[in-house]
Amino acid sequence: MTDTPSDDAWPMHGLADDARPALSAGLLRGPAALATIVALGGGGPRPVGAQMVFGENIVSGFLSGGCIEADVETHARACLTNGQPRRLIYGEGSPWPDIRLLCGARIEILVEKIAPGDPAVAELLALADVRRTAYWASDGVRRACSAVPILPWPESFGRSYEPVPRLVVLGGDPTALAVASLGAQSGFETTLVRPKGPIRPPPLPGVAYRREAAEDALAAIGLDAWTAVAVCGHDLELDHAALLAALPSPAPYVGLLGARRRLPERLARLKAAGLADRDLAKLRAPIGLDLGGKAPFEVAVAVIGEIMAARHGQPALERRAVEA
Repeated sequence: MTDTPSDDAWPMHGLADDARPALSAGLLRGPAALATIVALGGGGPRPVGAQMVFGENIVSGFLSGGCIEADVETHARACLTNGQPRRLIYGEGSPWPDIRLLCGARIEILVEKIAPGDPAVAELLALADVRRTAYWASDGVRRACSAVPILPWPESFGRSYEPVPRLVVLGGDPTALAVASLGAQSGFETTLVRPKGPIRPPPLPGVAYRREAAEDALAAIGLDAWTAVAVCGHDLELDHAALLAALPSPAPYVGLLGARRRLPERLARLKAAGLADRDLAKLRAPIGLDLGGKAPFEVAVAVIGEIMAARHGQPALERRAVEA
């Protein structure tokens, strides 16, 4: 989320993919306009459901990579003035043939004005706070949001919002710091856990810090179905405690940094401690995609890439090295 950019500014507003924080901030200042891709033909750089938010000195998100954003903002500002929703079409069938889409896509966008206190948005933000999936539907005038799927009505568009993805990194060496830093930059709600670590947190923007024992920290954070755990402790006892807590949890991704040759004894110890085969099968070790690099940020790219592949269901990129 950024202030409205000038023509020569870098489009930093496009780095925000989740519209909810900008929508929340915008509604604190007054009405906001929400622009959503509701239909797409012929490909395109952004999927159906991608959104932008426009408010008082606020622009957030992107819809095409630069082809239509300025025009969408013009319509959004007009929508904020007169309150009338708009259906915008770019590409084939567009009334604005001078706006060309280099990708050749056809993009249909719903622009709607949202007032402070809108009940559907209040429910959307409340579900985000308690980390529950939210189901949203709107036709530009009527909106609904619920924790259970919504039956669409004519002319309405629906999408779901999952909780913000979390990343918990255990460790304190440069590799752990790099994984935590890249995770935060990639949009994960990131926490670094280093038991008995320095009092002062690491100087990593967007990274929370905890110093208690691994099992206590993971319990306090809460491992749910949208949490990834990267164990980068280089300490057998820390790693063991973290894996005992993380592997039976709902967290879908648990990775372990370490030598492959030490893995059998680690697995045997975890099994002796009572972990079931189904828990051990979740473990990804050695952690990360095999990209060949071993420098801290090379490992970080491999780890974040593997987490994203697992999150988006890309089996060709997944590497499950452990056989329980």
